[in-house]
Amino acid sequence: MNFITRVSLAAGVVGACLMAATGAMLTYEVVARYFFVKPTIWAAELSQMCLIWGCFLAMAQVLTLRRHITVNAVTNLLSHRLQQICAALALIAVIVFSVIVGYWGWDIFYDSFTRGRTSGSLMNLPIWITELSVPVGFALLAAQSVVELLRLPGDSHPGLGSSHE
Repeated sequence: MNFITRVSLAAGVVGACLMAATGAMLTYEVVARYFFVKPTIWAAELSQMCLIWGCFLAMAQVLTLRRHITVNAVTNLLSHRLQQICAALALIAVIVFSVIVGYWGWDIFYDSFTRGRTSGSLMNLPIWITELSVPVGFALLAAQSVVELLRLPGDSHPGLGSSHE
């Protein structure tokens, strides 16, 4: 369980770095385009790729830190046991959804990989590089959801929106 959580946290750090890189690339593109009239052919596509990978890699860490958006106006009124049951049901739904999306995401990635599809942009990068983020991100989210589900019985704050602190 600790291994999966460490992988999730590391993926979240990588995701944050990719988000920062996205900001840097777009800033560079704006300066190059509007101040020097020298737009790049790479900034838009690479920043989009970094943004997509960053979002999908961060999902598991966000779950670990319990920072996903939740509506807990009703569940906060429930007893601790019922809150745990609601949290368990929510985690089971996340696991099922993640497995389905990961499965179909892998199928899409593999099809693009075997066919050699490209982005069609000036850089013409293989599109599978971006598509691989879906099964990887959702596999991490499913694995971390299982870990969180197993942690629930001893958790004093079972809501998915509460903090692990």
